[in-house]
Amino acid sequence: MNKKILFITGTRADYGKLKTLISACDGECDLEVTVFATGMHMLSRYGNTIEEIRKQYGKNVYPFINQGIAEHMEIILSNTISGLSRYLDENHTDLIVVHGDRVEALAGAIVGGMKNVLVAHVEGGECSGTIDESMRHAASKFSHIHLVNNQIASDRILRLGENPLNVHVIGSPNVDIIVNGDLPNLENVKAHYEIPYNEYSVLIYHPVTTEIELISHNAKQLMEACVASGENYVVIMPNNDMGSDSILKVLSDYHNNKNFRMLPSMRFEAYLTLLKHSSFIVGNSSSGIYDAPLFGVPTINIGTRQKGRFSTESIVNISEDYDVILGELKSAKVKSRFEINEFYGEGNSSDCFLEIIREKDFFNTAKQKYFFD
Repeated sequence: MNKKILFITGTRADYGKLKTLISACDGECDLEVTVFATGMHMLSRYGNTIEEIRKQYGKNVYPFINQGIAEHMEIILSNTISGLSRYLDENHTDLIVVHGDRVEALAGAIVGGMKNVLVAHVEGGECSGTIDESMRHAASKFSHIHLVNNQIASDRILRLGENPLNVHVIGSPNVDIIVNGDLPNLENVKAHYEIPYNEYSVLIYHPVTTEIELISHNAKQLMEACVASGENYVVIMPNNDMGSDSILKVLSDYHNNKNFRMLPSMRFEAYLTLLKHSSFIVGNSSSGIYDAPLFGVPTINIGTRQKGRFSTESIVNISEDYDVILGELKSAKVKSRFEINEFYGEGNSSDCFLEIIREKDFFNTAKQKYFFD
């Protein structure tokens, strides 16, 4: 009997991370894959990225609208729990796969845990700022299988009291695309997204939900420093966390500035090509921590959103202050290229994933969890 695997994705970022795992399973004749697509994928503001998922997986996509614009995170969590619970009532599922620290991942882990459906959590054990940190560790505690990036993350999962037999180091799945993927041509990417620059940098700035009262001010500091730098920037819109409207309002003041090309979203492979050829990435996206070092691209990481994450010589961590930001934007370091860093894996995550779920007793993993001291 075929095993049915449900992958849950709520953002362009986690879909990029899950994509190689989904494709690996989709190519196996005895595995039936469904993608539960929700969150930002369903919102026109963010480019209706559900269509990208449909193009790849067709009828195996279940779309679910879990939110309206500016809806609070706890309501989105509740909506997702309700929708996923009803889906599972009607559709037998052997394994739920969730990723990271988003509301949708936490909902998937909670529902699976409470309905006795096996849950695998990808990229648990990481540190990050804002409420994401709490959601990531909570998702780990509801999950049964842990697919982590490296030994450091594995050690954190073990300190949460998880069964060592269920913790597996597979690396970050997005590295598979970077190392092995057939990334599109830069000129084709620039033409498709109407990017006019020969030289440019990437700017992504997300809200820090625990610093809600500072978001507008901090976003303004960043944008004014970028204007003063005289550089060209491809700006990817922020995610849909609480506070994103404040950032979008600040960004709207710069829509007519010729040095900014603003995009609601990008296909993951196209984004990686853009990042690979950029001068640097600035803002507070995890892409500056995960992806940029794999290309040797400099990262100017601003504020507390990525606090506690891995750092290397290509990453500069600074405060959200105009003068500090402008100083880094004008520094020689952002024109450099660094040695490629493989802290997050070697590009074989999907192979490791398939090997794990092919283990004889994998689908018999105990649903009852105990704290391992």
